[in-house]
Amino acid sequence: MRHASVACLSGGGFHEMAYTERGPEHAARPIVCVHGLTRNGRDFDTLAARLVEAGRRIICPDVVGRGVSGRLADPMGYGYPQYLADMAVLIGRLDCAEVDWVGTSMGGLIGMMLAAQPGSPIRRLVINDVGPFIPAAALEPIAIYVGTDPLFPDLDAAESYFRKVHAPFGALSDRQWRHLTETSVRAGEAGGYRLTYDPGIAVPFKAAKASDIDLWPLWDKITCPTLVLRGAESDLLLEQTAEEMARRGPKAEVVTVPDCGHAPALLDESQTDPILAWLARE
Repeated sequence: MRHASVACLSGGGFHEMAYTERGPEHAARPIVCVHGLTRNGRDFDTLAARLVEAGRRIICPDVVGRGVSGRLADPMGYGYPQYLADMAVLIGRLDCAEVDWVGTSMGGLIGMMLAAQPGSPIRRLVINDVGPFIPAAALEPIAIYVGTDPLFPDLDAAESYFRKVHAPFGALSDRQWRHLTETSVRAGEAGGYRLTYDPGIAVPFKAAKASDIDLWPLWDKITCPTLVLRGAESDLLLEQTAEEMARRGPKAEVVTVPDCGHAPALLDESQTDPILAWLARE
């Protein structure tokens, strides 16, 4: 795993967006993997390792305000215009004409927005448990925990927190929960552990009026081959939404992941196999 960063610009000045890179440096068409709202690029460790075995080059950024990336001076800047601009800079850094994209939740929305643009460099798109319609009710539980800044006395306490707030990830093994925990906290200044995101990411999220999100016009502009994973119990990507995604726009192939909600954690083969098989098809 190689660590790097790229300088991106916001209204408050430059910030660093960190990313990890795996696989052959000059492999054609990298795969960019982007995480969810409060997560970070290490969520893709398992998937990335398997894709590297297939000879692919994998790029996993920490979206600004998450992981080891920089923070924005103005928290109202945390939003999709900034994320899209930062990803355009990252893709430019990769020195390639095309990329494949794997995005979980927020990362899936970023991928959708990029893929819908004229001349988009995204050649194949994988979306993990998000779509062009998001019911307001599904955002309410997220609003409860996003932006909190707990101090955990030890890793066991941190793991208990993640097992609670990310219970919809499914029945992960003890090893998988510990990996998720260790890659999602940082040492606190006075001891203990804190989450690896800026609590300010919640400011624009909570300032937005609670309402359904309708991005169907955006979806209809996407033309690249698209795979959608949906947690069987997801309340964010409804079954009828996934069915409609298969009928219109890029006419996505939809795979339902059993025994989990929002969002499949992509930490075991039952969830990563469909992605590997689909990306291998040309």
